[in-house]
Amino acid sequence: MWLAIILVILGLAILILGAEVLVRGAASIAKKLGVAPIVIGLTVVAFGTSAPELVVNLFAAFRGSADLAVGNIVGSNIANILLIMGVAALVAPLKVKSNTIWKEIPFAILAMVVLYVLCNDAFFDGTGFNILGRADGLVLIAMFLIFLVYIFGLAKTEGRAEPVSDYTWKMSIFMTLAGIICLFFGGQMLVNNAVSLARLAGMSEALIGLTVVAIGTSLPELVTAVVASYRQHDDLAIGNIIGSNIFNVFWVLGLTSAISPLSFNLAVNFDILVATLAMVMLFSFMFLGRHQRVDRWQGATAVLVYIGYLSFLIIRG
Repeated sequence: MWLAIILVILGLAILILGAEVLVRGAASIAKKLGVAPIVIGLTVVAFGTSAPELVVNLFAAFRGSADLAVGNIVGSNIANILLIMGVAALVAPLKVKSNTIWKEIPFAILAMVVLYVLCNDAFFDGTGFNILGRADGLVLIAMFLIFLVYIFGLAKTEGRAEPVSDYTWKMSIFMTLAGIICLFFGGQMLVNNAVSLARLAGMSEALIGLTVVAIGTSLPELVTAVVASYRQHDDLAIGNIIGSNIFNVFWVLGLTSAISPLSFNLAVNFDILVATLAMVMLFSFMFLGRHQRVDRWQGATAVLVYIGYLSFLIIRG
């Protein structure tokens, strides 16, 4: 068991390192090819922060570990709002733009509602099974494309971008390839040993996905949000969190199920509800206390709710 735990941690570390190296290398190549910085920020960097979840999900799907794949996404979304946003707000209160309140947060809530509808075939269609099939995956990807159109439109009006490091051609290509290799091996190591660990400990794959894997693959978002909050880049902190939730459902889960259909465990409906309520709680925070801000007491509340949720998961098994 201890070897499996060590390999899970090592797999996570390789996965996160791979995503970081891939983003830096690919962004440098895009810059050399004359791609606008804002486009790099909205594509290469955004896709890169979702790379750990995507790689883990693809490996899990090909292994037939649907509970791990779905649990990873739902668990990551819960961790993003309750844990990551909570910790970021504890570092420094977060100001939230009107666009984020009235467009991006509702879009993230919609993502969870759409996921619930697509996963519960037995309830809505009267079938004898619940599956996130290829057609469902294409629906999620279509929603993702709509979101991309929105953020590109936002880029034109705001004209902001993330700074892009400029490396030599050889270093940029090397970093991109090294990042891809790290993602492949790190993802494979993480999934294989997470599944083994679940079986050895008598835990369900869904529980491993909702906790260990979900928190692990959310570490890039956690680091980004905390650093951004400390430097008072509130837009980056909150935008990274909300955008990641939308990417996770529409892009990662959409692509995964389009490639390999995923059976759905009805017990995860509770976790989808928690993820949805977490987003609704964030929305309500915008009108409590100082408007359009997530204050420290609200961040502390979110973290405490997350601790309570984890405790429930452990009891539920």
